Amino acid sequence: GDWALYTASPLRAFENELGVQAPYGFWDPLDFTTDGNKENFLRRRAVEIKHGRVSMYACIGYLVPESIGKFPGYLSPSTGLKFSDVPNGLGALSKVPAAGWAQIVLFCGLIENTGFFQGRQNIGIMKDASMTNGLGPGNYGLGWLGAFNKLKPEPKLRTRKLNSEIANGRLAMFAIMGLLFQNGTFGTTGPEMWLVQFPEYGNTVGDFIPKNLA
Repeated sequence: GDWALYTASPLRAFENELGVQAPYGFWDPLDFTTDGNKENFLRRRAVEIKHGRVSMYACIGYLVPESIGKFPGYLSPSTGLKFSDVPNGLGALSKVPAAGWAQIVLFCGLIENTGFFQGRQNIGIMKDASMTNGLGPGNYGLGWLGAFNKLKPEPKLRTRKLNSEIANGRLAMFAIMGLLFQNGTFGTTGPEMWLVQFPEYGNTVGDFIPKNLA
């Protein structure tokens, strides 16, 4: 039927939210929002934004070391491990010392607990600082570009940028899964991931023609 006629649908509560973009509009194939619960929607949106941000960083982590290079010096001076000794991608899991992973986890926990260094936040299971500060999902009160409110926001530009962030995060989540799958399956992390490799006979038509048919 005509969607315009379903004025009482619970989905109407979310059709004007950020992330509702053409050509699909509000798209919820698994019917998570059919109950119209605003709190559940905002929690899922905060989780989506956070996963998108992590995925964008992860994609950068795959691309930059291969194209620009790695940090100079030592990752772990006590073990003599240099940054250049750590492979890109999944191979790094077995190379980075346990103490290094512990530091990463502790740093992430510090960010979660302080809402990006703004004091102790009201967080808990399935709840982060942006869900309790009243600013909206993914908003930790740091202002535009995370510049601690030093840059003056422009409402129209802000809305467009927030929509772009959600769209880019969604793309990055798919992209990082593709990178991880290819890395884990074929062991590749560098340019061979992006460059099409043709066999040596790819440009010679004759090699595809059966011989000795007569």
